[in-house]
Amino acid sequence: MGSTASHTISPGGADGPRVCLYGAEFAADPHRAYREMRAQYGALVPVELSPGVPATLVIDHRTAVRIMHDESHFPADPRTWQRSIPRDCPVLPVLEWRPNALRSAGGEHTRYRQANTAAIDGVDLNQLHDSVEQSAAALINGFCAAGVADLVAQYAFPVAFDAINAMLGCPADIGQRVTAATIAIFDGVDAEEGNRMLGAAIGELVELKRTRPGDDITSRLLRHPAELDEAELANQLVVLYGAGVEPLLNLIVNTMVLILTDDRFAGGVLDGSLSTRDALDEVLFNDPPIANFSVTYPRQPILIDEVWLPAHQPVVISLTGCNNDPAINSGDRVGNRSHLAWGAGPHVCPARSTAYLIAEVAIDQLLDALPDLQLGTPKHELTWRPGPFHRALAALPVTFPPTAPIAPPTR
Repeated sequence: MGSTASHTISPGGADGPRVCLYGAEFAADPHRAYREMRAQYGALVPVELSPGVPATLVIDHRTAVRIMHDESHFPADPRTWQRSIPRDCPVLPVLEWRPNALRSAGGEHTRYRQANTAAIDGVDLNQLHDSVEQSAAALINGFCAAGVADLVAQYAFPVAFDAINAMLGCPADIGQRVTAATIAIFDGVDAEEGNRMLGAAIGELVELKRTRPGDDITSRLLRHPAELDEAELANQLVVLYGAGVEPLLNLIVNTMVLILTDDRFAGGVLDGSLSTRDALDEVLFNDPPIANFSVTYPRQPILIDEVWLPAHQPVVISLTGCNNDPAINSGDRVGNRSHLAWGAGPHVCPARSTAYLIAEVAIDQLLDALPDLQLGTPKHELTWRPGPFHRALAALPVTFPPTAPIAPPTR
């Protein structure tokens, strides 16, 4: 901070107005907002996640890494915090305690984490690659003759949805309800009802896999030596869906925006000088699909960077803000994968390999089938969905010469 005197980011916002993270203005230009936050506050920013819900946003890379590796002072368990939060609070379904790895600490977290990691590590990546290729080809054939498409609704969402369902062994009808509920929760639109829908659909999936197990994540969780009970099992799946479909579709879409609008990538990916993986990592630095997350709740008031953080109030890591911290941003980052988009510390994402694979295959299939793809509207006219956590486009219209259907990939 610029001053040597410490101050408090208080629960009531006594230091002045808080930065709103849930409005359309922030969604439209978050990078400007992060620059202004850094100039005014330094590393730690008083924010609101929704009306009347204060939090601290961390936008300094060094400070974020310190916090994410310090589970003893910054646990992920929100139970004390949520006692004072109304049930209809839009962000409660995202942040509330659940018996899973994301919202627990200590021994509970270790047990859940081991079960999740084992279940995810059992995914056959070759089989997943083939599954994504086939899904992508079928989706492309659904719009390739039209010459226009919305890559959010017609491509990225269904390809991510199909991939997560395949890994979890979830039938499409149950998966559709899970995904609709997850989007409602992330958007904060009737989030309480979305939470209820999510629980009901996940319950059906668990019952199905008890009677008809398969080679999938859900069945492996059921068989794991951790012996997860009904609530624990359901809540591992809630996280796998929440951390699956929404972030994955946003990663695909945000990377397509980069490829279609940035000269370094627009020609490079297609002519071989830059890879799709390079484009993915550029997005994971600059516009990660989950922009602000890795939420923790200090056990007691704690002094960080000359700021007293209140006990049990959310501390949110701005993955985007920290990745773009001038202290670590050296300009050209092609091939650099040191970003925080996957998190860090004990809660680092255990599904990085599968996410990279799905996004890379989906993008490569699209570019191979439609090499003359162009944005259907100027970049500055694209609409970003409001919300404190995600970086998500409402739609991505594109145009291309109408093309005959492509042959389905052969195994």
